[in-house]
Amino acid sequence: MYAPTVSQSSAGLYRTTDGLGVWPYRGKVAVTGVGHSPTLRRWDGDPQTTIGAWSILAIRKAIADAGVSPEDVDGLVFDAETSTGSVWQEGEPVPADFLAAFQGTTDPLDGFAKLSPEWLLKNMPELKNVKYVLLAPMCISNVMAAAMEAVGRGLTNVCVALKGWHNFPGRYYQNGPHMEPTISGYGKHGDFGEGYAGAPSYVTAMQFQRYLHKYGKTHDMMAPFVVNSRANGLLFPEGYWAQHRPTPITAEEYNESRWIAKPANLLDNDMPVQAAAAYVFTTAERAKDMQQPPVYVLGHAGGGTVQGDSYSSIKLRSTVETLEEAQFNAASTGRRLYESAGVSASDIQFENCYDGFALFHVFWVEGLGFAGVKEGECLDFFQTDISIHGPNPVSPSGGNIGGGRTRCWGWTDTIQQLQGRAGARQMKIDARIGVVGGPMPFWSNLAVFSKDPV
Repeated sequence: MYAPTVSQSSAGLYRTTDGLGVWPYRGKVAVTGVGHSPTLRRWDGDPQTTIGAWSILAIRKAIADAGVSPEDVDGLVFDAETSTGSVWQEGEPVPADFLAAFQGTTDPLDGFAKLSPEWLLKNMPELKNVKYVLLAPMCISNVMAAAMEAVGRGLTNVCVALKGWHNFPGRYYQNGPHMEPTISGYGKHGDFGEGYAGAPSYVTAMQFQRYLHKYGKTHDMMAPFVVNSRANGLLFPEGYWAQHRPTPITAEEYNESRWIAKPANLLDNDMPVQAAAAYVFTTAERAKDMQQPPVYVLGHAGGGTVQGDSYSSIKLRSTVETLEEAQFNAASTGRRLYESAGVSASDIQFENCYDGFALFHVFWVEGLGFAGVKEGECLDFFQTDISIHGPNPVSPSGGNIGGGRTRCWGWTDTIQQLQGRAGARQMKIDARIGVVGGPMPFWSNLAVFSKDPV
């Protein structure tokens, strides 16, 4: 067995500046296998549904889906943090049945409220040839970009990319640091600061209000997007709504939904869930011999700040990101992405960008210029046929709004659409190139996937 090299930073693998040209590994990296755990609203107390257990399940499913032996896997890229707003209360003992069910590390929260390379490899003895382990921050999009870059650079040949999200009982963003009477340090000022509950919702609401005012739009113009996302999500078997509440929503239900932070209502916000997803990347040459059709990476790019080993969000002018900053950052990422992939906006046939809040999807559609949409035009575009049956499919995965807060659905759907195995979600167009990624414009990674190597 190899003693894996563990890199604590993926900062050097991201393309966050202009003028880098076409990605040198264009068409030489492919993704094949996909694996998902089931999805729960919150952890149900069973050791076998903890985030560690479901990460193992997702990895095993992805490897089997790709049709490779676990012994062939030599790389592992994942995010060690498994939540942004659900905290296991300090001093609360980790359940004994969980500790008994798995091989632990010195940290009792390992595999329960976080993940480490040591815990995963201890509990997956079949991954005995993993020699390269990379930790990427915060989001599946950062994980995926790092994995495809690592394969391109020859750091790993058969690489598993993983993201797990846990959600313990209790209100999201209303425990841990958020329960303290005062908050010190940077957190009290940041965009997702801990100084008040539900900070992301309020920031997005401010951007949303500014957008509606600036362009003379109305909140109900978002309804077709949200309704379409739920419809697509109900066709995603692994998603929360498909598994637990398989009912569509109507525009009327959307418009009458209660406000969370006006003008963003309950259905404008995604819902935290407990789930994990994994993917198998390899070289284009190796992918030809795998079980599933290869989907080729044409390029990737994002937004963020790289300083040495640190990779973090773009520094904002003030304590929150303004509408204009979000628009600028989304457009900058789109420009870099097309340069990296050697394509233009007119080449993109569908998109699966991040929608943790409905407004984020507007930023991405406009920033990418998808279907010729310009700034201020996306809500008008949503009034056209954006379904999987139409000429310009929007979020065919259903995204977070249609499946729950994993940020993974878009990646899975983009891969499966191009493989021709999206099932009931399969789009009517003959899609050969799609864009996927996120999360927010001030910290993102997007990729262009293709059915063809070049």
